[in-house]
Amino acid sequence: MRVVKQEEELVPQGLREAFERLRARRWEVGKRGPGERLARLEKLKALILERREALAQALHADFRKPVAEVEATEVLPVLMELEHVRKHLKGWMKPRKVSTPLVLTGTSSHVRYEPRGVVLVMAPWNYPFNLLVAPLVDAVAAGNTVLCKPSEKTPHTSRFLAQLVRDTFPEDEVHVVEGGTEVGEALLRLPFDHFFFTGGPRVGRRVMEAAARHLAGVTLELGGKSPAILDTSADLEAAAERVAWGKFLNGGQTCIAPDHVWVHASQEEAFLAALKAAVERFYGRTEEARRASADFCRMVDDGAFARVRGLLDRTVAQGARVVVGGSVDAETRFIAPTVVADVTPDAPLMEEEIFGPVLPVLRYESLDEVVTHVRAGGKPLALYVFSQDDAVVERLLQETSAGGTCVNTVVLHNVNPHLPFGGVGPSGLGAYHGEAGFKAFSHERAVLRQGRTSLAHLFFPPYTGKARKLARLASRLFE
Repeated sequence: MRVVKQEEELVPQGLREAFERLRARRWEVGKRGPGERLARLEKLKALILERREALAQALHADFRKPVAEVEATEVLPVLMELEHVRKHLKGWMKPRKVSTPLVLTGTSSHVRYEPRGVVLVMAPWNYPFNLLVAPLVDAVAAGNTVLCKPSEKTPHTSRFLAQLVRDTFPEDEVHVVEGGTEVGEALLRLPFDHFFFTGGPRVGRRVMEAAARHLAGVTLELGGKSPAILDTSADLEAAAERVAWGKFLNGGQTCIAPDHVWVHASQEEAFLAALKAAVERFYGRTEEARRASADFCRMVDDGAFARVRGLLDRTVAQGARVVVGGSVDAETRFIAPTVVADVTPDAPLMEEEIFGPVLPVLRYESLDEVVTHVRAGGKPLALYVFSQDDAVVERLLQETSAGGTCVNTVVLHNVNPHLPFGGVGPSGLGAYHGEAGFKAFSHERAVLRQGRTSLAHLFFPPYTGKARKLARLASRLFE
């Protein structure tokens, strides 16, 4: 405990004070009923609706995100989460009765959901509004006080979020801290009751280490190389259109974007042609038109641009073929929506999560090859199957593991608040959205109440022959 205390002393005074204000209020806030919690969230919703144009301007200033994508991927999911919570919070908060075994005759038991306490929400830059506000909604619904850290890579949106939170919540209930890596490192030294992080595995490990030092809960939403797999029964036109949309949405900077595609060798050229047609339909028939398109955003910073460009250049240098796209502009951080064929599993584009608008297409002869590769690559955040053959779909579900899966579409599982959203293994730990989000920020407290009648005294010492026989008899009920 002394080591943890020493770490706290290294935190800048302003951050410590913000944390202490939240900790001082956590018990009072935690006692609120559903009405009071929902009132805070209704105010948040009203301000979001009032300021949605300002949000769109902030996101465009940060990386030219199109207004339609702001509405569809930032605002809409949050509004859906708020509405789902509004409809169900009262039921989620009710203590849940559980059965009583015969040996505990005279008792009753239930599970009650209590807030974890003070929670930290650390959000990424790629969906800077959605991926901060959605977990915030769940944390507030569960009765916690919350400290939020938006990404410094999207400064305009970060400032928007800070003002939105200040205008919605008292600072001793929810507080936003802006800043860079040094602020994030300082926050990990504080003894939060739960750490919620969305981002990459490298920082995710540091968050998990911090949670371990504080013996706190942790939810990690990470990423990975999410594959799309087409079998020979797939509708190639529909698959191409949906994969292209999911891949190039947000400039390819989506943790659940199809990272790469596996297609049977006999259908490769037909699928590539369909992909090329989809890109031209979405963003323009020429590279100049795509560069001028208002419907395609940019890489978030120079480092992201250089990394993805390097992966593309090295892969092409090794013999890969650009089917569509390939043009870049460093000054505006533009990488065209690009499809690359003749890609091998050991190509540079397959070394790490691409997180940019470049889609490698790999051919296969047998699904066995695909299953082997997916298993070797670590459990992805998402896996997409395109097939009209239920047996193939079931095989891929049974023989692979992923945080979530869509069949004959991409990305949309993230929008259903009835589904838990999260990763597994390298792609994350824990889940949220809807009831899963409420539970992520709650402790399920077991409560057993003893009535007037009790059999427990029959097992009290001294352990006479009768007590031993009763214990053995009770055990035999379960043999």
